[in-house]
Amino acid sequence: MSTKYKTRNPEGIYFISMAVVEWVDVFTRREYCELLVDSLKYCIQQKGLVLHAWVIMPNHLHLIASSTEKSSLPNILRDFKKFTSNKLIQAIQDNPLESRRRWILWIFQSNGQHNSQNTHHQFWQQSNHPVELDSPYLIEQKLTYLHQNPVELGLVEEPEHWRYSSAVDYAGGKGLLPLVYLD
Repeated sequence: MSTKYKTRNPEGIYFISMAVVEWVDVFTRREYCELLVDSLKYCIQQKGLVLHAWVIMPNHLHLIASSTEKSSLPNILRDFKKFTSNKLIQAIQDNPLESRRRWILWIFQSNGQHNSQNTHHQFWQQSNHPVELDSPYLIEQKLTYLHQNPVELGLVEEPEHWRYSSAVDYAGGKGLLPLVYLD
């Protein structure tokens, strides 16, 4: 069994990427981003997620995270992805302003039909690609990469200007989610 993308160290801090199937740019709408933020808050408060840094991009999400003894990080991520996929699909179905609704839902349904682990829809790609951050170099590299993502994409000029990111916290401001800072 491959261990390339596994969280082997239960006390480790991991860089995690979650991408929407076929890289559909769902998170261009504020209400879908807010749903992710609320779900992350819940995981922090109730599930034992320890969030060190994060960013929501138009079609993916990056986290630097670990977990408390309450639950393992893979279990938290599994529950997060399952819950958010159902909520996001429902939000897309119910959104009268979603001009691409039929197309987006067709992609999720099509991907779900081709995956034996799903019954109807697939929102998230299967893997989280966890990378253990076991050195100061890796921590700094991934933290910089995560916060620079919106700048590199041309969405903002400065990382701390992106609303759905922890960059504002690391710049001395107050962001949307409680963090445990990396040294």
